[in-house]
Amino acid sequence: MRIIQKFYKHLLLLVGIIPLGYYPMAAQASLCPEAALAQVVDHRIGAGETLSTVAAQYGLLPATLTAMNPNLSSQGVLPVGQVIEIPPFNGRVVQVGAGQTWQSLAESHGTRADLLFEVNGCPKDLPNRVFIPGSNRTIIATAAASTDLVYPLPNFTRLVLNYGWQPHPQRDELVFNSGIALAATPGTVVMAAAEGIVAFVGETNGALMVVVNHRNGLQTRYGNLLQTDFAVGDAVSEGTNLGTVAGSASESFLYFEVRTNSAEGWVARDPGQYLAELDVQR
Repeated sequence: MRIIQKFYKHLLLLVGIIPLGYYPMAAQASLCPEAALAQVVDHRIGAGETLSTVAAQYGLLPATLTAMNPNLSSQGVLPVGQVIEIPPFNGRVVQVGAGQTWQSLAESHGTRADLLFEVNGCPKDLPNRVFIPGSNRTIIATAAASTDLVYPLPNFTRLVLNYGWQPHPQRDELVFNSGIALAATPGTVVMAAAEGIVAFVGETNGALMVVVNHRNGLQTRYGNLLQTDFAVGDAVSEGTNLGTVAGSASESFLYFEVRTNSAEGWVARDPGQYLAELDVQR
């Protein structure tokens, strides 16, 4: 508990943690996708186009187009010249009611709070309108192709912060952790969990993060690094030294995430599904 209390403030700034009614600017804004509603484009109906042909053109379900455009006819040829809105992926827009939170929205629509937050661009405050992804089938399919990963530190260490909904150590509320934190001495080598290509190197709220894309739509993120010699586009092998753990005290941590690719973006997964060593600590 001592290390959690000592480093919790830094962890809160570094990682994507969602209290039930709030999601701090923590959440690595530089790694967040553009909000789904900001990616909506206009399509002007051409001669002979139907709901199905337009949906197929954009890789969407016809139901998504009718949800975005309530006045759109679902039968026959559409009126030439009519302009309709096309979202970046399947889903619908909903109005946020008074008192609602990311978590309550997620529960109402059968999805996850962290996914909704990122799909909507990681806003500081819950907006009045949010985009709800239409289905989790894509996410489930990509997660099914589970790949074993190598432990990212030279030796097994204590699990400081677990994945998922956890009690806040200082306040009476639950928070969502999109990754884990592993206890580590400052200067400890951080290793790539699998071969891949470096996709991001940079500071996120004052801490260095390295992101690596792997095969099968898998991605790993390494936060709270002191330095790295890698740049975007560099290839890394399993076990490659990505850098060292930052920190000025005797105890520090490595922040580690596993994500899978989907139509909705990079979705956080439980690292315990990929690191066999974590089973021993649970």
